Order: sequence, then C-alpha cells, then structure tokens
Amino acid sequence: MQKPALPQSFLQAPITHRGLHNLPNGIPENSLASFEAAIARGYGIELDLQLSQDGIAMVFHDYSLERLTSEKGAVAQRTAAALGDIPLTGGVEGIPTLSETLALVAGRVPLLIELKDQDGALGPNVGPLEDATIKALAGYNGDVALMSFNPHSVAALADLAPHIPRGLTTCDYLPEDWPTFPKARLVELVPIPDFNRTGSSFISHQASDLRSAPVTTLKAQNVPILCWTIRSSTEEQAARQIADNVTFEGYLPA
Repeated sequence: MQKPALPQSFLQAPITHRGLHNLPNGIPENSLASFEAAIARGYGIELDLQLSQDGIAMVFHDYSLERLTSEKGAVAQRTAAALGDIPLTGGVEGIPTLSETLALVAGRVPLLIELKDQDGALGPNVGPLEDATIKALAGYNGDVALMSFNPHSVAALADLAPHIPRGLTTCDYLPEDWPTFPKARLVELVPIPDFNRTGSSFISHQASDLRSAPVTTLKAQNVPILCWTIRSSTEEQAARQIADNVTFEGYLPA
C-alpha cells in the first residue's frame, strides 16, 4: 500500500484547532473567518467534516446543529445549500463546504482534515463522506493530510486517494468519553492496531495520553506524532516532549 509521507509543513508552525476561532470577536470555530485568521498568523489549520443530505463535505464538527447554530437537528438531514444559509452562532457566515474552504486557503497553510465517524460505532459503514472529500480535493495543490478516529474511514481514503497523506486520530478511548460506543470496540482501538493496515503516516493523539505505550512505540519508529487539544503554553511545553507538533486553541503559541 502506498504510504505518502506527512509534509514537513505539518511539523513546523502550530496547527489551529478548528481554525483560529475567537467567539467574543465574532469568529466561530470552523468558519471561513477562523481560517483566514489562522492564515494571517501563518498557523496551520485543523478542521472537521460532516456530510450533507445531498452528499457534500461540510466543514462542521458536530453531528447536530444546536451547539453551533440557532437551528436543531442533524447536519445530515439538510442540503449543502440549506446548511450554507444557517449562520454560525456568534458570526455572520453560514456553514462552509470543504470546496469553499479550499478556495479560501489556496495552499497558503497546511490543512489537517478530520472526517468525523459516519458509522456510529467506528465500524465499516463508511464511504459517502470519504468520496465527497476526495472529490472536493481534486486539483487542490496545497499541503493536505486526512485523518479519522475510524480506521475504516482511513482505509477507504487509502483506496480512493493513495497519494494523499493520511493518519489516525487516536486517544485513550475511555468508555465514559464514548458512552454510545461498544466498549469492546473501544478496547480494540487502544493499541492503535490499524496503523500499518491503513497505510497511515502519522497519528494525532490526545495530549493527556501521549506517554501511553502505543504512542511511544510509534514515536520510537520515527512516526510523526501530532496531538490535540493544547490550551496553554504550559500544556504545549509538556506535549512537545513527545509530540512533533500541537493542535491548539485559546492562546497564541510562539
């Protein structure tokens, strides 16, 4: 399986978590304004994808609309056009598509794109979001890396676009943090068993769990280790003892 290397740009400037958002200043997370703010400071951008009803990759973290907009219901029950007309709370923009985001960024900074699990239990029921993501990325020339908590999603991306670097989003998978997921599945994922099978070239791991055995084993194999989510310079200093780069929010790294 082709295993493209993670570009060096992902190991240089820190990476903004859902863009350089600042809600008091009218810049919501995963908004075009948050991405422009990150670009202005030379930071990389991490963003999340959900799928619209009509099969378009949308830049949005949650499965439902209520935390981030004044609307209720599932993202997957609205068309891309309808989602684009829903203002993000605290800002003036609607929910952007991945294509709109790519047009804005235009290769100016690296993009770390997380596909949210569409199976519901980190299982094999994936495909449409992966297809939509790769279609949107066709012809894009900037540095991009794709990742997901769901190894089946990463494997699907490997089949669809073997030339695009991909990795696993990982954590300690404590059952209290994943209450709707089968405990047996969480136990399976803790040792990061799918790293080689999916042709992954990096992981983005939970910052508080960076000293776990699966992470240190990959680190010893010179696998790039990214981490999430850092919220202070003190946390960053501790994370960088293992992590090669950080995904951050709520402060400005040096």
